[in-house]
Amino acid sequence: MSKVIEQKKQVVQEIADKLRESQSTLLVDYRGLDVAEVTQLRKELRDAGVEFKVYKNTMARRATDDANLSELNEMLVGPTAIAFSNEDVVAPAKILNNFAKEHEALEIKAGVIEGKIATLDQIKELADLPNYEGMVSMLLSVLQAPIRNFAYAAKAVSEQKEEQDA
Repeated sequence: MSKVIEQKKQVVQEIADKLRESQSTLLVDYRGLDVAEVTQLRKELRDAGVEFKVYKNTMARRATDDANLSELNEMLVGPTAIAFSNEDVVAPAKILNNFAKEHEALEIKAGVIEGKIATLDQIKELADLPNYEGMVSMLLSVLQAPIRNFAYAAKAVSEQKEEQDA
């Protein structure tokens, strides 16, 4: 087997592994973005721990078939970049959606969230969620509310008794 074919098989396997392992994967059309804009987008994604790469569509199609995500094949036309996130499900959707709002040239084509094909509406809903730290903060405030209310009630009862004793 030729060396080139072997290299292509490795790339296909790499893409398929990333599709299987990532928490969320988004396919975007970046046609129309200039170099500075793509560099800025890559930096934002890298800072969030998201890998952003451009692969040949034929190799990506073979990888989606291998990963049992062949529904994505119809989206793998034209210039397509793929964003993979292994840690944060929300980060790629949030960053790419916000970037698409600022730059009309960027278009989200499709996505995979935890191994399942996601619709564009699901991706936009995901982008509107707060990030991990925001969700933890919201959870903590919900958990603290009953304790805080109990403390206020106890303090009010204590102050009321002090007024009666005085």
